[in-house]
Amino acid sequence: MRAMHLFPDDSSLATLVDDLAEHGWAQQRAFLPEALTLELAAECHKRAATGQLAPAAVGRGPAQEVREGIRGDHIQWLEPGQSGACDHYLEVMDAVRQVMNQGLFLGLEDYESHFAFYPPGAFYRKHVDRFRDDDRRMVSAVVYLNQAWEPAHGGQLRLYLKDGRVHDVEPVAGSLVVFLSGEMPHEVLLANRERLSLTGWFRRRGTDVFG
Repeated sequence: MRAMHLFPDDSSLATLVDDLAEHGWAQQRAFLPEALTLELAAECHKRAATGQLAPAAVGRGPAQEVREGIRGDHIQWLEPGQSGACDHYLEVMDAVRQVMNQGLFLGLEDYESHFAFYPPGAFYRKHVDRFRDDDRRMVSAVVYLNQAWEPAHGGQLRLYLKDGRVHDVEPVAGSLVVFLSGEMPHEVLLANRERLSLTGWFRRRGTDVFG
């Protein structure tokens, strides 16, 4: 039986699914409880301090390389059993996966996620999240872990919407944004202080030429 205080309520999840279906993206400003958000932020800081986070690469397979002119974050992938806070987070996101499948019939089979640590001055240029040779990623999800974040700190997630507008998401602690991985170009604007998040993808069964 899941600990209900860790999970978003049913109405919040329903709104998330409805907004994603209508607009291709959705945002909730108080998605994770404060206690869990603080635990996850502490875990990210600990991994950064002990050298467990590695510079993120672009591309896939043999073409993968670190290119700081495109992205400057440091990451580490989550695996079950690494920490209690991470396991709770993965349980929450699996509940989201199930609700999305019920409401949108996306056939989402799993969820992959990593910590993303942006040092001051880091950014991530405009891109989409689905690889040309791997169509499994269906819905991208970002949960932010930054306490006392202010607009002047930068680091906004900029979504390029279908109607030509842009929407900037402030990376405020506990908030969530989801969007369709193959259809929503986006970028991370330059951050003026350390910026922490958990970035992940809900995936369906699909084609992956690298296995």
